[in-house]
Amino acid sequence: MRPNHFDQTLIAFMKRRPFQPFTVALVNGDRFAVDHPNALVVRDGVAIYVAAGGVPVIFDHEGVSQFIGDLMGQANAE
Repeated sequence: MRPNHFDQTLIAFMKRRPFQPFTVALVNGDRFAVDHPNALVVRDGVAIYVAAGGVPVIFDHEGVSQFIGDLMGQANAE
């Protein structure tokens, strides 16, 4: 995934109103759910998610296979 596409996609998920949790699937098969928009920082193809309990998850544009969530439903909600 290109760094700018990675950033744009994550920011679109973060800005959904109302916010809806989404899943990040990594190329190694791991997955985690982002449950709060303010728990995520994105810049230049790298992101840090602070999971419940303060556990950081660092991931980048090369390590993500897909983001799972419905961005298309956002247009209908507004």
